[in-house]
Amino acid sequence: MNELSKAVCEACRPDAPLLSQAEIKSHLQLLSGWEIIEEENIQKLQRTFATQNYSNTMTFVNEVAALAESENHHPLMVVDFRQVTVLWWSHKIKGLHKNDFIMASKTSDLMSRRDVK
Repeated sequence: MNELSKAVCEACRPDAPLLSQAEIKSHLQLLSGWEIIEEENIQKLQRTFATQNYSNTMTFVNEVAALAESENHHPLMVVDFRQVTVLWWSHKIKGLHKNDFIMASKTSDLMSRRDVK
């Protein structure tokens, strides 16, 4: 768990500034396995999580969904038989905000706790 996992998302205003490339680089260093992708000129955080089977996949998806609801910040999730790809970005500002890194960190923590069980 890192400092991002302990943070709480703030309401993202439509006029909130995008993170600078230096801020993105700094936050990304705190996250293992996440990468920056760009789709239609929008930067997004992406990571694919492997699971043991479809049942575990869906349990993880539901845990991420509950987390997203609790923080009022929602990802795109692509579900496959034994994996889930999670993408975080802030729709209102069409790019990356600190909230996205907070949620990526918390998503990784969810999977880490599952691995320990």
